[in-house]
Amino acid sequence: MRGGSSSLPGRISKQAFGNRPGVGAAVDARGTHAALLLWEGPAMFFKDRLMSDDVLRGVVNVVPSAVVTQAIAAGGADFVMIDREHGPVDRASMHSMIASTAGTACAPLVRVPSIDEAEVKAALDAGAEGIVYPLVQTSEDAERCVSLTAYPPTGTRGWGPFVAQSRFRTTLRDYATEVGPRVTCCLLLETVEAIHNIEAILDVPGIDFVVLAQFDLSTALGVPGAFDSPVFKEAAATIETAVAARGIPLGAAALTREQASALVAKGYRVLFTGFDVLMLKDQVASFANWG
Repeated sequence: MRGGSSSLPGRISKQAFGNRPGVGAAVDARGTHAALLLWEGPAMFFKDRLMSDDVLRGVVNVVPSAVVTQAIAAGGADFVMIDREHGPVDRASMHSMIASTAGTACAPLVRVPSIDEAEVKAALDAGAEGIVYPLVQTSEDAERCVSLTAYPPTGTRGWGPFVAQSRFRTTLRDYATEVGPRVTCCLLLETVEAIHNIEAILDVPGIDFVVLAQFDLSTALGVPGAFDSPVFKEAAATIETAVAARGIPLGAAALTREQASALVAKGYRVLFTGFDVLMLKDQVASFANWG
Protein backbone atom coordinates (compact mmCIF):
# COMPACT_ATOMS: atom_id res chain seq x y z
CA MET A 1 0.00 0.00 0.00
CA ARG A 2 1.18 3.50 -0.76
CA GLY A 3 1.81 6.49 1.46
CA GLY A 4 3.22 4.65 4.45
CA SER A 5 0.15 2.47 4.95
CA SER A 6 0.49 -1.16 5.96
CA SER A 7 2.33 -3.27 3.41
CA LEU A 8 -0.09 -6.14 4.01
CA PRO A 9 -2.98 -6.54 1.57
CA GLY A 10 -5.27 -7.37 4.46
CA ARG A 11 -5.48 -8.78 7.96
CA ILE A 12 -4.08 -12.31 8.06
CA SER A 13 -4.77 -15.05 10.60
CA LYS A 14 -3.56 -18.62 10.96
CA GLN A 15 -6.00 -21.46 11.27
CA ALA A 16 -4.56 -24.76 12.50
CA PHE A 17 -5.70 -27.90 10.69
CA GLY A 18 -3.83 -30.48 12.80
CA ASN A 19 -3.61 -33.74 10.85
CA ARG A 20 -6.63 -33.01 8.66
CA PRO A 21 -5.89 -32.46 4.97
CA GLY A 22 -7.56 -29.34 3.68
CA VAL A 23 -7.63 -27.21 0.58
CA GLY A 24 -4.97 -24.54 0.91
CA ALA A 25 -3.20 -26.12 3.86
CA ALA A 26 0.57 -25.82 3.54
CA VAL A 27 2.55 -29.07 3.63
CA ASP A 28 6.17 -29.07 4.82
CA ALA A 29 8.97 -31.43 3.73
CA ARG A 30 7.87 -34.04 6.29
CA GLY A 31 4.31 -34.07 4.98
CA THR A 32 2.94 -32.29 8.06
CA HIS A 33 -0.02 -30.00 7.48
CA ALA A 34 0.86 -26.49 8.59
CA ALA A 35 -1.37 -23.56 9.40
CA LEU A 36 -3.60 -22.05 6.73
CA LEU A 37 -3.32 -18.33 6.14
CA LEU A 38 -6.74 -16.74 5.87
CA TRP A 39 -7.46 -13.26 4.54
CA GLU A 40 -9.51 -11.39 7.12
CA GLY A 41 -10.56 -8.29 5.21
CA PRO A 42 -8.83 -5.01 4.42
CA ALA A 43 -6.01 -3.83 6.68
CA MET A 44 -7.29 -0.29 6.16
CA PHE A 45 -10.61 0.76 4.70
CA PHE A 46 -10.66 3.18 1.77
CA LYS A 47 -12.56 5.65 3.95
CA ASP A 48 -9.65 5.64 6.39
CA ARG A 49 -7.08 6.09 3.63
CA LEU A 50 -8.94 9.16 2.43
CA MET A 51 -8.18 10.75 5.80
CA SER A 52 -4.44 10.39 5.20
CA ASP A 53 -2.26 12.35 2.79
CA ASP A 54 -2.04 9.44 0.35
CA VAL A 55 -2.59 9.98 -3.35
CA LEU A 56 -4.94 7.12 -4.27
CA ARG A 57 -4.95 5.72 -7.79
CA GLY A 58 -7.56 3.51 -9.39
CA VAL A 59 -9.12 2.24 -12.59
CA VAL A 60 -12.66 2.48 -13.98
CA ASN A 61 -13.82 -1.12 -14.45
CA VAL A 62 -16.24 -1.21 -17.38
CA VAL A 63 -15.62 -4.79 -18.58
CA PRO A 64 -18.00 -7.16 -16.72
CA SER A 65 -15.32 -9.66 -15.75
CA ALA A 66 -13.95 -10.80 -12.39
CA VAL A 67 -10.74 -11.74 -14.21
CA VAL A 68 -10.26 -8.12 -15.30
CA THR A 69 -11.06 -6.78 -11.83
CA GLN A 70 -8.69 -9.24 -10.21
CA ALA A 71 -5.88 -8.21 -12.57
CA ILE A 72 -6.47 -4.52 -11.76
CA ALA A 73 -6.42 -5.27 -8.04
CA ALA A 74 -3.34 -7.49 -8.25
CA GLY A 75 -1.60 -4.83 -10.32
CA GLY A 76 -1.58 -2.53 -7.30
CA ALA A 77 -4.57 -0.24 -7.81
CA ASP A 78 -5.71 1.42 -4.59
CA PHE A 79 -9.30 1.13 -5.77
CA VAL A 80 -11.40 -0.07 -8.66
CA MET A 81 -14.63 1.63 -9.66
CA ILE A 82 -17.00 -1.00 -11.02
CA ASP A 83 -19.15 0.92 -13.47
CA ARG A 84 -22.85 0.10 -13.44
CA GLU A 85 -23.78 3.48 -14.85
CA HIS A 86 -22.04 3.22 -18.21
CA GLY A 87 -20.75 -0.36 -18.27
CA PRO A 88 -22.69 -3.57 -19.14
CA VAL A 89 -22.27 -4.93 -15.61
CA ASP A 90 -25.18 -6.92 -14.18
CA ARG A 91 -25.62 -7.71 -10.50
CA ALA A 92 -24.16 -11.22 -10.64
CA SER A 93 -21.06 -9.94 -12.44
CA MET A 94 -20.80 -7.09 -9.96
CA HIS A 95 -20.65 -9.52 -7.05
CA SER A 96 -17.96 -11.65 -8.72
CA MET A 97 -15.94 -8.54 -9.54
CA ILE A 98 -16.13 -7.28 -5.96
CA ALA A 99 -15.19 -10.70 -4.56
CA SER A 100 -12.15 -10.93 -6.86
CA THR A 101 -10.42 -8.06 -5.01
CA ALA A 102 -10.12 -10.13 -1.82
CA GLY A 103 -6.56 -10.61 -0.66
CA THR A 104 -5.40 -7.31 -2.14
CA ALA A 105 -5.26 -3.70 -0.95
CA CYS A 106 -7.69 -2.67 -3.70
CA ALA A 107 -11.00 -1.23 -2.51
CA PRO A 108 -14.02 -2.17 -4.66
CA LEU A 109 -16.21 0.89 -5.26
CA VAL A 110 -19.37 0.78 -7.38
CA ARG A 111 -20.72 3.59 -9.53
CA VAL A 112 -24.46 3.10 -9.43
CA PRO A 113 -26.68 4.08 -12.40
CA SER A 114 -28.49 6.75 -10.37
CA ILE A 115 -29.26 7.87 -6.84
CA ASP A 116 -31.45 4.82 -6.31
CA GLU A 117 -32.04 2.93 -3.06
CA ALA A 118 -32.35 -0.50 -4.69
CA GLU A 119 -29.11 -0.08 -6.65
CA VAL A 120 -27.18 1.11 -3.60
CA LYS A 121 -28.44 -1.76 -1.44
CA ALA A 122 -27.53 -4.31 -4.12
CA ALA A 123 -23.97 -2.98 -4.42
CA LEU A 124 -23.29 -2.68 -0.70
CA ASP A 125 -24.89 -6.02 0.11
CA ALA A 126 -22.66 -7.60 -2.55
CA GLY A 127 -19.62 -6.37 -0.62
CA ALA A 128 -18.79 -2.99 -2.16
CA GLU A 129 -16.63 -0.81 0.06
CA GLY A 130 -18.13 2.39 -1.28
CA ILE A 131 -20.66 3.97 -3.62
CA VAL A 132 -19.95 6.54 -6.33
CA TYR A 133 -23.10 8.57 -7.04
CA PRO A 134 -23.59 10.20 -10.46
CA LEU A 135 -25.41 13.41 -11.36
CA VAL A 136 -25.48 14.99 -7.90
CA GLN A 137 -26.95 18.45 -8.56
CA THR A 138 -28.38 19.78 -5.28
CA SER A 139 -27.85 19.56 -1.54
CA GLU A 140 -30.98 17.40 -1.39
CA ASP A 141 -29.30 14.96 -3.78
CA ALA A 142 -26.20 14.92 -1.60
CA GLU A 143 -28.23 14.31 1.55
CA ARG A 144 -29.97 11.37 -0.09
CA CYS A 145 -26.63 9.89 -1.18
CA VAL A 146 -25.22 10.07 2.34
CA SER A 147 -28.41 8.63 3.79
CA LEU A 148 -28.55 5.65 1.42
CA THR A 149 -24.94 4.78 2.24
CA ALA A 150 -25.36 4.59 6.04
CA TYR A 151 -27.45 2.49 8.40
CA PRO A 152 -29.92 4.11 10.81
CA PRO A 153 -29.89 6.25 12.81
CA THR A 154 -27.39 8.12 10.61
CA GLY A 155 -28.97 7.00 7.34
CA THR A 156 -31.67 4.85 5.79
CA ARG A 157 -29.72 1.88 4.37
CA GLY A 158 -31.73 -1.32 4.65
CA TRP A 159 -30.17 -4.24 6.52
CA GLY A 160 -29.26 -7.42 4.63
CA PRO A 161 -25.48 -8.04 4.38
CA PHE A 162 -25.92 -11.79 3.85
CA VAL A 163 -23.19 -11.80 1.20
CA ALA A 164 -21.17 -8.72 2.20
CA GLN A 165 -20.27 -10.07 5.63
CA SER A 166 -18.17 -12.81 4.02
CA ARG A 167 -16.26 -10.29 1.87
CA PHE A 168 -15.09 -8.55 5.03
CA ARG A 169 -14.56 -11.70 7.13
CA THR A 170 -17.00 -10.55 9.77
CA THR A 171 -20.27 -12.02 11.01
CA LEU A 172 -23.76 -11.21 9.87
CA ARG A 173 -24.45 -9.73 13.29
CA ASP A 174 -21.27 -7.61 13.42
CA TYR A 175 -21.21 -6.29 9.85
CA ALA A 176 -23.38 -3.26 10.65
CA THR A 177 -21.01 -2.00 13.35
CA GLU A 178 -17.66 -3.22 12.00
CA VAL A 179 -18.12 -2.34 8.32
CA GLY A 180 -21.20 -0.15 8.03
CA PRO A 181 -19.61 3.07 9.36
CA ARG A 182 -16.56 2.54 7.10
CA VAL A 183 -18.44 2.56 3.78
CA THR A 184 -17.32 5.37 1.46
CA CYS A 185 -19.71 7.94 -0.03
CA CYS A 186 -18.47 9.68 -3.18
CA LEU A 187 -20.27 12.30 -5.26
CA LEU A 188 -19.67 13.06 -8.93
CA LEU A 189 -19.83 16.75 -9.85
CA GLU A 190 -20.64 16.84 -13.53
CA THR A 191 -23.42 19.32 -14.31
CA VAL A 192 -23.99 23.07 -14.52
CA GLU A 193 -26.51 22.75 -11.70
CA ALA A 194 -23.87 21.19 -9.45
CA ILE A 195 -21.58 24.18 -10.06
CA HIS A 196 -24.35 26.61 -9.14
CA ASN A 197 -25.10 24.65 -5.96
CA ILE A 198 -21.55 23.62 -5.06
CA GLU A 199 -21.41 25.36 -1.67
CA ALA A 200 -24.66 23.81 -0.44
CA ILE A 201 -23.71 20.36 -1.78
CA LEU A 202 -20.34 20.32 -0.03
CA ASP A 203 -21.82 21.51 3.25
CA VAL A 204 -23.75 18.24 3.61
CA PRO A 205 -22.11 16.11 6.36
CA GLY A 206 -20.98 12.58 5.50
CA ILE A 207 -19.35 13.13 2.09
CA ASP A 208 -16.03 11.25 1.96
CA PHE A 209 -14.75 12.56 -1.38
CA VAL A 210 -15.97 14.21 -4.55
CA VAL A 211 -14.92 13.88 -8.16
CA LEU A 212 -14.74 16.58 -10.79
CA ALA A 213 -16.00 14.57 -13.77
CA GLN A 214 -14.17 16.41 -16.56
CA PHE A 215 -15.78 14.72 -19.53
CA ASP A 216 -19.37 15.07 -18.36
CA LEU A 217 -18.90 18.59 -17.04
CA SER A 218 -17.22 19.88 -20.20
CA THR A 219 -20.05 18.36 -22.23
CA ALA A 220 -22.65 19.99 -19.98
CA LEU A 221 -20.88 23.32 -20.48
CA GLY A 222 -21.04 22.94 -24.26
CA VAL A 223 -17.27 22.39 -24.69
CA PRO A 224 -16.90 18.59 -24.72
CA GLY A 225 -13.33 17.57 -24.02
CA ALA A 226 -12.03 21.17 -24.18
CA PHE A 227 -10.44 21.24 -20.74
CA ASP A 228 -8.43 24.36 -21.60
CA SER A 229 -11.50 26.40 -22.49
CA PRO A 230 -12.15 29.41 -20.23
CA VAL A 231 -15.65 28.25 -19.30
CA PHE A 232 -14.44 24.84 -18.18
CA LYS A 233 -11.44 26.22 -16.30
CA GLU A 234 -13.70 28.64 -14.45
CA ALA A 235 -16.10 25.85 -13.46
CA ALA A 236 -13.23 23.62 -12.35
CA ALA A 237 -11.75 26.44 -10.28
CA THR A 238 -15.11 26.99 -8.58
CA ILE A 239 -15.20 23.34 -7.52
CA GLU A 240 -11.53 23.26 -6.48
CA THR A 241 -11.86 26.37 -4.32
CA ALA A 242 -15.03 25.19 -2.58
CA VAL A 243 -13.61 21.70 -1.96
CA ALA A 244 -10.29 23.01 -0.63
CA ALA A 245 -12.07 25.32 1.81
CA ARG A 246 -13.77 22.30 3.37
CA GLY A 247 -10.86 19.86 3.29
CA ILE A 248 -12.78 17.24 1.32
CA PRO A 249 -10.58 14.94 -0.83
CA LEU A 250 -10.98 15.72 -4.54
CA GLY A 251 -10.65 13.32 -7.46
CA ALA A 252 -10.54 13.45 -11.25
CA ALA A 253 -9.46 11.44 -14.28
CA ALA A 254 -5.72 11.47 -14.97
CA LEU A 255 -5.05 9.43 -18.10
CA THR A 256 -1.37 10.35 -18.48
CA ARG A 257 1.57 10.78 -16.12
CA GLU A 258 1.60 14.50 -16.95
CA GLN A 259 -2.08 14.90 -16.13
CA ALA A 260 -1.58 13.07 -12.84
CA SER A 261 1.32 15.31 -11.83
CA ALA A 262 -0.62 18.46 -12.71
CA LEU A 263 -3.67 17.36 -10.69
CA VAL A 264 -1.64 16.34 -7.65
CA ALA A 265 0.13 19.71 -7.74
CA LYS A 266 -3.32 21.35 -7.51
CA GLY A 267 -4.31 19.27 -4.51
CA TYR A 268 -6.18 16.36 -6.10
CA ARG A 269 -5.75 13.14 -4.14
CA VAL A 270 -7.91 10.54 -5.91
CA LEU A 271 -6.87 9.77 -9.47
CA PHE A 272 -8.82 7.67 -11.97
CA THR A 273 -5.87 6.59 -14.10
CA GLY A 274 -7.69 4.68 -16.84
CA PHE A 275 -10.71 2.84 -18.20
CA ASP A 276 -10.03 -0.87 -18.55
CA VAL A 277 -11.67 -1.28 -21.96
CA LEU A 278 -9.78 1.71 -23.40
CA MET A 279 -6.50 0.52 -21.86
CA LEU A 280 -6.97 -2.85 -23.55
CA LYS A 281 -7.90 -1.30 -26.87
CA ASP A 282 -4.92 1.08 -26.81
CA GLN A 283 -2.52 -1.72 -25.91
CA VAL A 284 -3.73 -3.88 -28.80
CA ALA A 285 -3.54 -0.92 -31.19
CA SER A 286 0.10 -0.37 -30.15
CA PHE A 287 0.98 -3.78 -31.58
CA ALA A 288 0.20 -2.68 -35.14
CA ASN A 289 3.82 -1.89 -36.02
CA TRP A 290 5.47 -4.73 -34.13
CA GLY A 291 7.66 -7.25 -35.93
